[in-house]
Amino acid sequence: MMETTRLQKMANAIRFLSADAVNKAKSGHPGMPLGMADVAAVLFAEYIKLNPEAPKWFNRDRFVLSAGHGSMLLYSLLYLTGYKDITLEDIKNFRQFGSKTAGHPEYGHLDGIDMTTGPLGQGISSAVGMALAERIVNARYKDDLCNHYTYVIAGDGCLMEGISEEAASLAGHLRLNKLIVFWDDNNITIDGKVGNVSSTDQLARFRAMGWNTQAIDGRDYAAIRQAIEKAQKSDKPTLIACKTTIGYGAPTKSGTSKCHGSPLGEEETAAMRKNLNWPYTPFEIPSEILADWRQSQKRNLPDYKKWVEAASAADSEFRDFIAGKLPRGWDEELNKVKTAAIAEKNKVATRKASEMCLKAIVPHIPEIVGGSADLAASNLTFVEGMKTVTAEDYGGNNIMYGIREHAMGAIMNGMALHGGIIPYGGTFFVFSDYMRPSMRLAALMGIRVIYVLTHDSIGVGEDGPTHQPIEHLASYRAMPNILTFRPCDIVETAEAWQVALSEEHRPSILALSRQGLPMLRTSAEKNMTAKGGYVISPAKAGRQASIIATGSEVSVAVEAQKLLAAEGLDVAVISMPCMELFEEQSLNYQLEVLGEAPVISIEAGTTFGWNRYAQRTIGIDSFGASAPAGDLYKHYGLTAEALAGEVKKIVRRV
Repeated sequence: MMETTRLQKMANAIRFLSADAVNKAKSGHPGMPLGMADVAAVLFAEYIKLNPEAPKWFNRDRFVLSAGHGSMLLYSLLYLTGYKDITLEDIKNFRQFGSKTAGHPEYGHLDGIDMTTGPLGQGISSAVGMALAERIVNARYKDDLCNHYTYVIAGDGCLMEGISEEAASLAGHLRLNKLIVFWDDNNITIDGKVGNVSSTDQLARFRAMGWNTQAIDGRDYAAIRQAIEKAQKSDKPTLIACKTTIGYGAPTKSGTSKCHGSPLGEEETAAMRKNLNWPYTPFEIPSEILADWRQSQKRNLPDYKKWVEAASAADSEFRDFIAGKLPRGWDEELNKVKTAAIAEKNKVATRKASEMCLKAIVPHIPEIVGGSADLAASNLTFVEGMKTVTAEDYGGNNIMYGIREHAMGAIMNGMALHGGIIPYGGTFFVFSDYMRPSMRLAALMGIRVIYVLTHDSIGVGEDGPTHQPIEHLASYRAMPNILTFRPCDIVETAEAWQVALSEEHRPSILALSRQGLPMLRTSAEKNMTAKGGYVISPAKAGRQASIIATGSEVSVAVEAQKLLAAEGLDVAVISMPCMELFEEQSLNYQLEVLGEAPVISIEAGTTFGWNRYAQRTIGIDSFGASAPAGDLYKHYGLTAEALAGEVKKIVRRV
């Protein structure tokens, strides 16, 4: 335990590095780092379990700056505690092009950033996933190998965003007692005082969700210590309301929204230096203060060395497990599913095909953890042999998320980021709108999360346009670094699972049908879905046209091909289960697949984006309707007969 005067100086080092960096950038949010510096100093100097010399140490505590706009708090802490990949020059280059110190913390830019934050509510919600992953891995490998806390600094905005309600509710229900959230209770938002927009008693709210709560003075070091130690012994997750002053130390701007999202300015910062007795030039950290910060991290070395010994003594499965490596031969049973499907020629919905795949996958990948937002019976994400995680027993591999798509998306991100977990989660495709911010962050961070999104088209039928995704395929294809699969049969579904599980640095969507689809593939020797697009049914002689289709429309295209053949027209059918992967193939391969003849596309969704390949696009550029699926397909011209007619028109024009 450090002397108060030393801790005050260490906290002021955070304050002035933050203020100086924001001033130099002429952009940023200095208020939160100034207000929460004392809480952060106590946490990082005396409690949090980290090792800057081994930043990826699996059993380290996780830290999430949910109030990511206050990023300079984290950058200052990383520099002061001695992380090797951040320098004072990086601090000076805050928010500049190519800098590691981006405007909001970005996962992968610097060691010590456990996730990308900025969209408020995402950090605290993903931290629930980290805490849940810790308990799941702990149940498997026990305290010597996995036993740590997840700490969060969150602001009023994080608590106001609806996603935090969903995630906190589940955290309380599952009694994730190693989750500790510090709420920067400063009563200020960008537009003014919190009281202008909210009267919520946050402590009562969190208690109602099954949390322990505390309220402290955020500048009282003894109170901060007591709160942390009490939270560490809690049998529930803990919210600590830290009463702070935004922009603490700034003589005219502290306590106001003026220091929330704008630099203090040189004059105000100079006055703050006098106010806090900091007689140093910008970016100057006295050697004795820096030494105190660096020395504070030595306290964790015994825990680190003890863990290294335990991990070295553990079997190789543990090391592969925490690294997310797929076991050798993990897909042998999955390959058998493909072989059997070709032999039996079963007609099943691709959501059912996915269930068949999961039965072959789950027993062979110990890291996999599934779940659904109260739709497991429809998504078919829960298979025999899976065990649901509960507050009494974390030793399972299925999460019942409840009707909480927002939280499910963020929690899966947190589990993937923690390590030791490969998460997948299911809902209806149309409800992916609720998960979109989390899915975007997964893509931005480049993490392996798999979304099982069923009821992928107007094939939903009678539930009507509220449940029929129209624009969703195009919108996810427009999102960078995410794979959108829409398989046409059992084989393509199995291949999509193989690719998604093998992709370590980007998330994947499996858009799956409600209605039964015929088996079209006749061979599974090569994973053709990994190519993104391929000729699934070639022309017999000279190709006069090509039809590109995905999912349920591939069988429609094959039927149209037969009708056209009866009239003497030779057409090839191209299945394109993943447009993104097709775009990654060589130009020669793409041209070979597309051919030189006219191309027509068909998909039960918006036509947006298909004109890059096709001269004629067939789809649905309006919302759907409530009716049996067959009637809808006929109404929107998504039948073999209608498609054949359109192909004839385009061939005749040529």
